[in-house]
Amino acid sequence: MEIGQLIRQIRAAQTGTDRLIVAIIGAPASGKSTLTEALCEQLGGDAAIVPMDGFHFDDGILKERGLLTRKGAPDTFDVGGLKRTLAALREDAEDDVYVPVFDRKLEISRGSARVISHHHRVILVEGNYLLLDQAPWDQLAGLFDLSIYLEVPEETLRARLLDRWHGLGFDRQTAIAKAEHNDLPNALTVTRHSKPADITLTNG
Repeated sequence: MEIGQLIRQIRAAQTGTDRLIVAIIGAPASGKSTLTEALCEQLGGDAAIVPMDGFHFDDGILKERGLLTRKGAPDTFDVGGLKRTLAALREDAEDDVYVPVFDRKLEISRGSARVISHHHRVILVEGNYLLLDQAPWDQLAGLFDLSIYLEVPEETLRARLLDRWHGLGFDRQTAIAKAEHNDLPNALTVTRHSKPADITLTNG
């Protein structure tokens, strides 16, 4: 499916002046960020992106809970904070809603780093676990008007993850370790435990 077709489906899902909340889901390295940014650009000024990654727990909390080496797994996110943010966006009672953004250079979430204003009528929520069938993630599905899932074969995901870590300057052995010990298990959680989406796209 081409971007133009997706745009038409998103516009068709809009009803009146109500805000439309679209979930874009996929495993790590599935291409969801690239798709989300392309959709946002094509939709124009009334669209905005809410990244799930912004709701990472701080490293201090992860260390305290023994989860730092599993950063990026489902239990390393503030799901309650994400749910409250989505509820506020759906309620549409505030002029501005401020959302956090994950800074990959610093490996931290920057609070209130993006403003979602009243004129943003299409909200693109991008992340791995938005349709996960496990608590507490399973409480989010009802907050989305439309969901788009990027389906990628597991071997393709593995190759992309290795390329990602190589691109960040890690040697092959370290890249394999990072992919095998954390990224791939997280990817399999997404591919095997996500609820069906309204639209499924193959990307690989």
